Order: sequence, then C-alpha cells, then structure tokens
Amino acid sequence: MEQLKTIGRELAMGSQGGFGQSKEFLDLVKSIGEARSKAEEERIVLLEIETLKRRLSEPDIPKRKMKEYIIRLVYVEMLGHDGSFAYIHAVKMTHDDNLLLKRTGYLAVSLFLSDDHDLIILIVNTIQKDLRSDNYLVVCAALNAVCKLINDETVPAVLPQVVDLLAHPKEAVRKKAIMALHRFYQKSPSSVSHLVSNFRKRLCDNDPGVMGATLCSLFDLITIDANSFKDLVVSFVSILKQVAERRLPKAYDYHQLPAPFIQIRLLKILALLGSGDKQSSEQMYTVVGDIFRKCDSSSNIGNAVLYECICCVSSIYPNPKLLEQAAQVISRFLKSDSHNLKYMGIDALGRLIKISPEIAEQHQLAVIDCLEDPDDTLKRKTFELLYKMTKSSNVEVIVDRMIDYMISINDNHYKTYIASRCVELAEQFAPSNQWFILTMNKVFEHAGDLVNVKVAHNLMKLIAEGFGEDDDDADSQLRSSAVESYLRIIGEPKLPSVFLQVICWVLGEYGTADGKYSASYITGKLCDVAEAYSNDESVKAYAVTAIMKIYAFEISAGRNVDFLPECQSLVEELSASHSTDLQQRAYELQAVISLDAPAVESIMPPDASCEDIEIDKNLSFLNGYVQEALEKGAQPYIPENERSGVLDISNFGNQDHHEALTHSLKFEAYELPKPVMPSRVPPAAVASSTELVPVPEPSYARETRQPASLPSVSDAGSSELKLRLDGVQKKWGRPTYSSSASPSTNSSSSTSHKTTNGVTQVDSVGASNSKARDTYDSRRPQVEISPEKQKLASSLFGGPSKTEKRPSSANHKASKASTHTSEKSQAPKAAAVQAEVNREPAPDLLDLGDSTSSSSVPAIDPFKQLEGLLDQTDVASNVNHGTAGAAKTPDFMGLYADTPVSGLGSSVGDLLPTNRDEFNLTSELSNATRTAQGGVTQFNKGPNPKDALEKDSLVRQMGVTPTSPNPNLFRDLLG
Repeated sequence: MEQLKTIGRELAMGSQGGFGQSKEFLDLVKSIGEARSKAEEERIVLLEIETLKRRLSEPDIPKRKMKEYIIRLVYVEMLGHDGSFAYIHAVKMTHDDNLLLKRTGYLAVSLFLSDDHDLIILIVNTIQKDLRSDNYLVVCAALNAVCKLINDETVPAVLPQVVDLLAHPKEAVRKKAIMALHRFYQKSPSSVSHLVSNFRKRLCDNDPGVMGATLCSLFDLITIDANSFKDLVVSFVSILKQVAERRLPKAYDYHQLPAPFIQIRLLKILALLGSGDKQSSEQMYTVVGDIFRKCDSSSNIGNAVLYECICCVSSIYPNPKLLEQAAQVISRFLKSDSHNLKYMGIDALGRLIKISPEIAEQHQLAVIDCLEDPDDTLKRKTFELLYKMTKSSNVEVIVDRMIDYMISINDNHYKTYIASRCVELAEQFAPSNQWFILTMNKVFEHAGDLVNVKVAHNLMKLIAEGFGEDDDDADSQLRSSAVESYLRIIGEPKLPSVFLQVICWVLGEYGTADGKYSASYITGKLCDVAEAYSNDESVKAYAVTAIMKIYAFEISAGRNVDFLPECQSLVEELSASHSTDLQQRAYELQAVISLDAPAVESIMPPDASCEDIEIDKNLSFLNGYVQEALEKGAQPYIPENERSGVLDISNFGNQDHHEALTHSLKFEAYELPKPVMPSRVPPAAVASSTELVPVPEPSYARETRQPASLPSVSDAGSSELKLRLDGVQKKWGRPTYSSSASPSTNSSSSTSHKTTNGVTQVDSVGASNSKARDTYDSRRPQVEISPEKQKLASSLFGGPSKTEKRPSSANHKASKASTHTSEKSQAPKAAAVQAEVNREPAPDLLDLGDSTSSSSVPAIDPFKQLEGLLDQTDVASNVNHGTAGAAKTPDFMGLYADTPVSGLGSSVGDLLPTNRDEFNLTSELSNATRTAQGGVTQFNKGPNPKDALEKDSLVRQMGVTPTSPNPNLFRDLLG
C-alpha cells in the first residue's frame, strides 16, 4: 500500500510537468540547455556541485529528495564533472527495500563505478541478496549491475546464484542470466569454462529471447573453437529455417522482417562452422537459398540480412546456385542510388572474387562508376576491390589509377597505405623492368618519405641486377633509361630524401657507364644536390660517395680527371664538418683521387655493386705479418677470455707462459670468482672451524660456470685463505648450523621444457564457372556509355588472366618465386574443387522449390538427441515451483505446463507436443536420475545452494554429454 501511495505521488508530480522531479532540477536542466558558452555551462555545473555537497551533508534527508539528488549527480557526471563525493550515497541507495530507489541506486552505481573501484566490495552482498529475491524486477536490476560491476575476483561470489537463475520461470530473468554468464566469459573465461553446457541447454529454451541471447555467447565460443560445436549445425539450420518461415511471434518482427538480428547472428555462426567443411556446408545450402528468395530488399535491415547471406556464402564450401544468387543481389546493390548499398556491393564483390573471379567481370561498368564516384569512402573501397583483382593484364591501369588518387589526397596515413599497395602490385605483376622503375619513381616523387626504406633498397637492387639473364644490352638499356629519368627529375624542388638517395646511388654507379654523359656533368649535378639539400646529411653522404665512384671509374679507365671547383669546395666543407661520417667520406675521396689506376680499380671495380664479398673473419691474410713480428721478439696475442682468466688453467702447462700471464697487464678490475672445490683433506686433519686455512689451487680443469647452490668466494692469487664456517651458528634466521657442502651439491642440472603448438589451418579453395552476363544496367538507359569508360573497363577486366611475373635477376626473382609457384599450384587445386562441385547433384543440395518439400520427417527419434541437454532437476523445479516440498516425478512435459500459449501469438499456439510416446527415452533418463539420487527429490520453493551443489555433482558423476539436438527441435518447441 505504501508503494502505491509513493507511485501516486510521483504520478501527481509528473502531471504537473515535473516528471516526479522538483522545479529546482528542471530549472537546472533548462539553464544548462540555454547556456551560450562552455564557460557559462561550467559555472552552472560547478554551482550545482556545491549545492549537492551542501545538501548531501545534511542529516535525515528524505528518500524522495535523495533520489532526486542522485539523479542530479548522474546529470553532473554525464557532463564530464567529478561527482565522487556522493558515490557512497548511491551505494547506500542500492540497499533500500523500495524498488524504485533500489533501481535508481543500481543505475547510478553502474554509471559511476568501474569494476575495479574500491566501493564494489560494498555492493557484492547486496547483489547476492537481490539475486535470491522473489520479485523478478529486483533480480533483473541485480543482473544488470552484475554485468557492469562484477570483476574477476568477485565472479565466484555470484556465479552460483546466476547459474540457478537459468531455470527461473520468468523469461526476462533467464535472458539476463545468460547475458551475465556471457559477460563472465568475456572477463574471465576460466571461471565459466565448466558451464559451456548451459549455453547448449538454453539454445533449446522455449522463449525466443533467451535463445537469441544464447546465440551471442555461442558465437564467441565458436569463434575460438569451431570444431567443438560442429554437432550444432543441424540445430542452427533448423532455428534459422523456422525464423525465416515466420514461426516466431510477431513481436520479434522488425520492419516486417522476421527477427532479422537473430537471422544475422545465425548466419555469422553458420559461416564459421561451414568454413572449409563440405559436409557441414551442404546442410546450410537450402536455408540460405530460401533467405535469398524471401528476404525483402526494400528496407535497410533486409539489405543487411542479404549482405550477411553473401558473407556466409563466401565463407562456406562454394555452391554454384548460391554464388549465382549472391551475384544477383550484388548487382542490385551496385545499381542502387544509395552510396551505402554501393559500398556493401563493392565489399561483397571483393569477398566473392576470391572464389569466382568471373563475377567481377559482370559488374565492370558498375565498378568504374564507383571508382569515379565523388564519395571518398566508396572510392577507397573500390581501390581495395581492384587490388584484389589485379593481374598482369590490368596492373598498369590499376596502379596508374591508384597513383593518381594518391596524388589528389592529403591524408598521410591513407597515402602511405596506397603507396604500399602500389609498390606491392608493381613488384608482383610488373610487365617490364622499365615500367617498374618509372612506377617507383612516381611513387617516390609523390609519396615522399612515407615510402618504406626497404622499397628504395629493392629498387637499387633491381637496377644493379638487371633482368637476371645473360643479356647485357638489355641491362645496359635499363640502367641508361634509369639515369635519364633521374637526370630529368633531379632538378625538381623538394624531392624526398629517400628518393634522392636512390638517385645519387644510380648516378654514381651508372651515370657515365654508357658514355652519353661526361663525368664533369654528372658530378656537377651531384654537387648541386648536395648544395640544395645541405641540411640532409644522408643525401650529402650519398652524393659524396657517388662523386668518389665517378672519379674512381674515370681513373680506372685511364682518363684525366678534372676536379671541379664546386666539388673541391664541397670536399673542403665536409672535411671540417661536425659529422664524422661526412668527414671520413671527404677524406676517402681525396685519398682515392691521389692513387694510381691499378690501385683504384682494385678498390672500386666498376659495376661490382652486386658481387658477393667474401669476408675472412680469421684475417688469414695477416699470418705472414704476424709470423714476422713474432720472429722479431713480439709477444704473442692473448685472447680476451684468457686475459680475464676464464680459459682452462690446464692449458698453461708452460711455466714461462704462466709467469708471463702473471706479470702481464690486467684488463679487468676483478677476476671472475672461482667455484669452491671439495676439500681432499681427511676429516681427521680438518682444522678448527675458527681458523683460516690455506686451500691449494686444484690442478684439474676449473669449471667456467659456478653452481647456483654454492656461495661465491673471491679468489686473489694461486693460493688463498678461505673461511670455514662448519658448525658455526647463523646470526640471522633460524638457529641452524651450516654443514660442509658435499661433492654432490657441486653438480647442477637444468631441465629444458619445449612446448610445441600445433596449429591447423584450413584453406578453403573453391571456384565456380558462372555464366558471364552483362548484369549491369545503367540507371538512365537513354544515356550512352562513353568510349573512354568502355576502354577503361576493358583494360581493367578484359584480357587473359596472366599470373606470370616479370623477369628479374636471381635475387630479385627469388623474392617472388614463392608467389609465382603458389599461384600456379592453386590452378589444378581450384580445377579439382570445381570438378567436384560440378559433380554434385545440385537439386538435392539446394532445393529452392516449395518449403513443404524440404520438411520431411527425420529418420532419427526427435528427442533422442536431447539427452543430457536438459537437466532433470531444473525441469522438475520449474514444475514444482509453486508447491513447497511436493514429491513429484520430474517430467519433460513440465517445460510447457506454465507456458501461456496466448502470450506467444497464434503462430506458436501448438507448443505442446501431441505424441507423448516421443518422451519414452527421456522418461528412462528420468528414472536413471531418480535411481542415482536414491529416492524422490523434494523440491522446495526458492533456490537452495545445497541442492544446486548436489545437482552439479550428480551431473558430473553421470557423465552425461550433450549430443546433437534434433534438426526440428526448435520448430517443435515453437509449434
């Protein structure tokens, strides 16, 4: 009665226009909404914070006023200000018995607190109490807070109550309990790993809302491990078929489409389960084809379902009829005036061309339209499609388009992305090396320093190696064309640093190779580059090295070298540079030009940049010099490890050598500690523990690794004093006595554990030979297609599909040999898959006729596969929920006893099964359960933790494993 009076007062205040709030709060909202500046808004909010601090500090605040203060505090927090001073009041409100105040408190703490806040510990007990409440609204409010506030540490405190709520008679509570378990799985998968079977059980719930919430949890589980849920393919297909046939209540329709969000989630799950699995995919063909035919494409949600169907078709094992239906839907998307639908069509087309490249040729003009569309997002998506369908016959057109688009944008992030795609396509499908060099020049010129440095090295390597064949004329022509192009580009202002490094290197290596340009001309250009980019040390270093190469090649050829004045001034400038690298290069240049021709030719042979250099790490060419020095009385070289005393002492057999080491210069501050060796003195001769006794140096090989169990003792000479502590009591710690280490403690063992992770990767390769048709119709048929657009389309989509790569040298071709081999190896594999698909009886796999033809009665008992999915105790507790202590045999018919048929609509009016013989096997399972329990179970009202624990242990003892549900199970449950 008191609650009714409170609601009446709230309604009375709401009728006055306040919606249950005071005029002060409404004035606050109005003043903030009318604020003309951020400073004015902050002034109002700060004044409100001071008011709330003063009001909340008053004693004996009425509950109605406290509720309003909490709501005003929520408003303050939503505007970005700190309201932590009143968090404790929101926590206290969750303890209130009034439902309205409790829900307000839960809402406030869900917004205020995070799962790691210190005040969470004060709410856990309240949540536990509310989860056991008889009022399902209180339980729902507590479950909402559980999803937001419970962290990894507090999950075990509420997990048993949440699991018990899965059998609650109210479908809203069961749905929120599933959502809470899903949240627990996201936060701490190990805490609910043993409860995965509960998700399988709730998939068979008689309420579609609970089933839909379970799909989200199962989707996350299947994403991680799809093989464990292959047995549920039949159930998912059956549920999707019933949803598409409008077997669910009208309340689940959205824009006259039956439960579209459940359909989308089911299609995502089927795409994961059918990926690379032909047997599972064959069970999906019919229902996916029905959705293609029945789905309404006049609304956005209908197009979303169709798009998800296309994604599913592109993921599962390919089927020719489904690919044809998907191509028709893509055609409608691309012909639409909506940019969003065009975007979906381009994305869907990019998914399907991986399976059937011929589909893209049907929509070539539509792709050209999207490429020329002013919508930048659609244009970028089209470039991604072109990247996927690039081959040797259209790489020039696609890369040129990409470069033009890269020049027109200012977004450095996306410009880097486009440049990397251009480089990748040019390296894989370049028809000639000349085109590759020109393309790289454009990319470097316009993308600047955004290009990876590795690309520049690959370009220099390609020019140096040439075609990789014994065709010197072709290699010479390639280098000459590169030099000419770089001499034209070098005069342009503000070239990227990486590109200038490439230019300087090419001009230094091959600037005078063909004799077309003189050394003075090339060195003058290089000096101009060094002067123009005086702040870039890398460019100046490359330029000086290039000048040194040119002069070295001239001296080697016996020609006179004219050292230009600008080169002389550049060398003088770099000789006094603060950069040691530039100084060294300048001095090297001066030293090289002063040598004779044979010496210079041996130092810098022409066109030898790609020759392998053999490095003699042992410096064997110095053996004669070392021997001569030793004969003259020089001391032999002592390695560093010997100087530090690490080498085995047995190697020092020569006394003179040992004395030489003793008197030699020490390079280490302290020698490495030596391990303590067991004493060979008989026990009777052991001196007193308080004496310092000399320990002789052992004559055998000394270990280089000190065992971790032995104390390190510093050694100072061949004979040293060591302190014996045998029998001496320790000063700190437990009053024990140290004993002498036994020889067995000197040995140490280590165990290496090697873990091998096996990853199974399933490659889905499929192809289908769909009939090439011109499905693109212009939106305005009276407008003729321009010849330029037709020519562009023929360049992009026409021509034979060539996968061969451009010829290159040994090293450059080796980087692409694997790609070339993989593409060739996929051809027979795709042909085999295509032949296997063509041999399939298409009418049997995809029956697109009447829906009644596919509803044949299964040969399997419909409820035989339900064993283990439903817990007998849960079912019986639902039946006997209203009678405390009533002894009644559990029966599966109790699932439907309390279900109001009228609440599900006329389409589910026949929920109760008519044939009770189908439950024979289930009854046997119930008898086995009663036998295991040793008697008839008493079911009391409300959850009992003891019964829940006994129930879980009984299920584990029985070892009941959920099996594959009945294909028509959900249809039977929903009528």
